[in-house]
Amino acid sequence: MRLFSKDYRHILLGGLIAVAAFAQALPARAATETLTVAGGCFWCVESDFETVPGVIEAVSGYIGGTTKNPTYKQVTKGGTGHYEAVQITFDNARVSRTELLDLYIRSVDPTDAGGQFCDRGASYRTAIFVSNKDEDAQAKAVLAQAQRALGQAIVTPVLKNSTFYPAEAYHQDYYKGSKLVFTRFGPKRQSEAYKRYRAACGRDARVLQLWGVEAPFAKGHN
Repeated sequence: MRLFSKDYRHILLGGLIAVAAFAQALPARAATETLTVAGGCFWCVESDFETVPGVIEAVSGYIGGTTKNPTYKQVTKGGTGHYEAVQITFDNARVSRTELLDLYIRSVDPTDAGGQFCDRGASYRTAIFVSNKDEDAQAKAVLAQAQRALGQAIVTPVLKNSTFYPAEAYHQDYYKGSKLVFTRFGPKRQSEAYKRYRAACGRDARVLQLWGVEAPFAKGHN
């Protein structure tokens, strides 16, 4: 039994070709990915990466330790094993994981094993967290390149991803908050307190000393 006449077969074939051409013309759907890094004060890492085109969100939090649902006080006191970290959600059609890792490593001091800048202690150390072999290889390639560029030993480890606990609400977007807080500089809006803290901590001065013109974020704070 003949299901389609010759004319109908031509029409059907033409329709299939048109559908295929239309599908190819559509832009590929971007995948959303996450990258979690520790770089000292999470306020600073969050504020830096939220300026990067393609980054959808940056969330301050804790990772790498054994304490469930840790608080800021517990983490900074020590003993939890957690790092202060930032989980970066990004559109990989606009910015790649490797590009973000390049920005990250040039926004920290990866030669410092005792913390970052004025913030000392285990919770302020640098680290890159990965979920699979590809991410591990990408991170290690960036670290190797950084070691060649600096001519110094890089101590930033690549660690297996674990549960990420978002920090308390008042830590999120601290750098642009308007709430009044009391600091050693007197009462300040959060955004102003953040700027004072960042300058006093020497973060950008040290990053510029290390990376010079390759420092992606420090120049905007000096």
